[in-house]
Amino acid sequence: MEAWLSALLTTLALPQYGLSTVFVMAFLSATLLPMGSEPAVFGLIQLNPALFWPAMLVATAGNTLGGALTWWMGAAAERTYERVRHHPPPDARALRWFARFGTKACLLAWLPVFGDPLCAVAGWLRLPFWSCVLYMAIGKFARYLVMTGALLWWWPV
Repeated sequence: MEAWLSALLTTLALPQYGLSTVFVMAFLSATLLPMGSEPAVFGLIQLNPALFWPAMLVATAGNTLGGALTWWMGAAAERTYERVRHHPPPDARALRWFARFGTKACLLAWLPVFGDPLCAVAGWLRLPFWSCVLYMAIGKFARYLVMTGALLWWWPV
């Protein structure tokens, strides 16, 4: 069992597999699925420190694309809701707060638990897509940089 796990980790650390694994994990974790991609990013960097910057960029790209998908899911949910609604629209403080800050609120898309629903709310409110994606990317890159840097400080390579 130990040899199998070691071989798997070695294979995943190879650039052609490790970075694609990080991308998929980052993408899926940015949807409404309850998972995180930081362990995959940190594991890859621990096994192959030369991939620090490529891993940061690939994880950011995957996580941002997942956030963009969640934005589109929110927009689709709003259109469906408008077609089938038979009652007055909700009057929620969170929606008003998000509408007040606009696309800049997508900087907080990196937050655990709240970040992914923020992307969906941005889509629901039909905030400008590309502006939201830009702010998501900035926030998500900063999160990967800070979290991975902190983990490397605690557990150096």
